[in-house]
Parts: sequence; structure tokens; C-alpha cells
Amino acid sequence: MTEAQLRRRIEPEKGIFIAESPKVIRVALDRGYQPIAMLCEQRHIDGDAADIISRCGDIPVYTASRELLSELTGYTLTRGVLCAMRRPEQPSAESVCRRANRIVVIDGVVDTTNIGAIFRSAAALGMDAVLLTPASCDPLNRRSIRVSMGSVFLIPWTWLRQPVSSLRQWGFRTAAMALTPDAISLDDPRLSAESRLAIIMGTEGDGLAPSVIADADYVVRIPMMHGVDSLNVAAASAVAFWQLRTVHHPESSSTNSKTSWDETNSHNLK
Repeated sequence: MTEAQLRRRIEPEKGIFIAESPKVIRVALDRGYQPIAMLCEQRHIDGDAADIISRCGDIPVYTASRELLSELTGYTLTRGVLCAMRRPEQPSAESVCRRANRIVVIDGVVDTTNIGAIFRSAAALGMDAVLLTPASCDPLNRRSIRVSMGSVFLIPWTWLRQPVSSLRQWGFRTAAMALTPDAISLDDPRLSAESRLAIIMGTEGDGLAPSVIADADYVVRIPMMHGVDSLNVAAASAVAFWQLRTVHHPESSSTNSKTSWDETNSHNLK
């Protein structure tokens, strides 16, 4: 089945997604995601997947040789384990933003690898939440999940079905990452001084739409050297997130992030 069929054809109101590799599956289980079935190489039944199988309870576990599974799926399984899991109910953009000070808006990024890398950087480098416009790739795409190493399960996210400018109603100022003549430098002190900031990342090539750039409170660029004009969106996001993060005490930051996620999203996994 295609990713779209997984989302819509089986129980359209819920849908499923595929988590790949033992490490990623463990992260999903730790965050309360509900497993439906597993596909596992025979050699991993009593090996890398043993603890996962015991945690998943009474679900089907389909197994075969590496060669047969590759033939069935069309690719070689990463670490030999796949798990079908139920999609959670998506929270509203307002609830995701309620306790956030720094959010990421992914606008029109369709490359699954870039989506996964952006999520991994957002979770690791101090962002509080991620919003995606409908034109962006699904974060619960199998490859996006794997590239993120399960970070899509660690940071609150949802779809933003309103204009990016709507974030102002929740107290956010917007910073569009774009290459324009009037763009300010990423290290401009005005950016770090903002109490609530939404960092807008666009796709490579075309970048952000002119209307999104024109409507942003800030247009921001990363200073470049040696004649390089720009970075890949995944690399640029990591630089931007680190520079513009809200600085907390490490212990309180971890606790606050987990509390925010639990309060906002735990009911959606049931």
C-alpha cells in the first residue's frame, strides 16, 4: 500500500503508519503509540525484537527470511523489523502552540528525508513544537520517521490549515528563512529577544512563497562564506534552531517539554 492508502483506506478516521527498526519502534511505544502488527526477520524474533514483541502484547507477528521479506515489501528492512501502528488523533494548532515559545513552521517541504532531519533537529535543538502546512510531506511517512530516529514522536506537531499569519493571534512573531536583499542576519539580537517566535522553513529551489515572505515579521538569512549562497533546508534548520532557541536550564527544559507534550497530546493516543 502507498502512504496515502495507509492513511485513508484502512479506517480513514484513524489510519495507520509504519515504524521501522527496533530503536524507532521503542521510542513510539515509550510515547504511547498503539501497535497493530509486526513484520520481523526470523533471526530477530529472539534477538533485537524480543523485548518489543513482549511489550506489544497480543498482536500478530509475521516472520520470514530476510530475502522473502525484501521481496514482499520491495526493500530491505532496516534492522529487520517493521511495526504497523495506529495514528493518533491530531491536536489543534492552538493546543500545540499554547505552551510553546519557539515553533517551527514547515511550509511546502515534500522531501521525506528533509522532513525527518528537520524534526530531529527541532527536537534536539530546543524547539517546542512543529506545524506543517498541508502542502508538506507527512511526518509519519515511514522514511521520515526513520530519518528522524523517532524524533517525530518526541516533539508536539500538527497541521496548520490556516495562513501562517494566523499565528499572531497566539502571540507569535514570524521569521521567514529566505534569501532576499532586505533579510536580516540570523544573529540579529531582535530575533533572540522575541518571547514567542515562529521560524518558517520552505522547500529547496523555490523556497517560501513571496506572499509568506511578504507577510512575515522578519525575513532572515544565514550568513554564508566562500561564495556559497545557501544550505540544504535540513542543514539550515539546524543552524537556525540552535541560534534562535529559548535557553533554559537543561533539567527544567527537559521536564517542561515532556509536561507540555503529555498534557497536550496524551489523550490523542488513546
